[in-house]
Amino acid sequence: MASRVVRIPIKLVAIEEDGFHLTVNVNIDGKNALVLIDSGASRSVFDINRIRKFTLEQSFEQHDKLSTGLGTNSMVTHTTNLKNFKIGDLFLKSFEAVLLDLTHVNESYSKLGLEPIDGVFGSDLLHRYKAVIDYGKCELQLTPSYH
Repeated sequence: MASRVVRIPIKLVAIEEDGFHLTVNVNIDGKNALVLIDSGASRSVFDINRIRKFTLEQSFEQHDKLSTGLGTNSMVTHTTNLKNFKIGDLFLKSFEAVLLDLTHVNESYSKLGLEPIDGVFGSDLLHRYKAVIDYGKCELQLTPSYH
């Protein structure tokens, strides 16, 4: 069976004068969220402060591992289960989300006059769904594997 490609529009967000960040809209439990695409991030994460508007769960399980990256030293991580997580037409049921405090990222975005992000798509999801970023069409292409 041939896999179908899910095509999700991306937005190129100008950062300062000569660079861009890529964002994509997703849906968590029926609510729209904004996610940064970061192929250099090893894991996809969501902001522990902003995730509360998408889930009824308000306290989260602390994860044993510390996380590094995103311009910080090691941070404590938490996890939660996103029951209904949609990326375009791709539906991820019961997605275990890693939660970090992304306040520093959103403070930087605010200083640049940019919309805050709810999370980051990292290489875990990008690799799993054979992601292709098509700058010409401004779209993220994901290929789910069906068994």
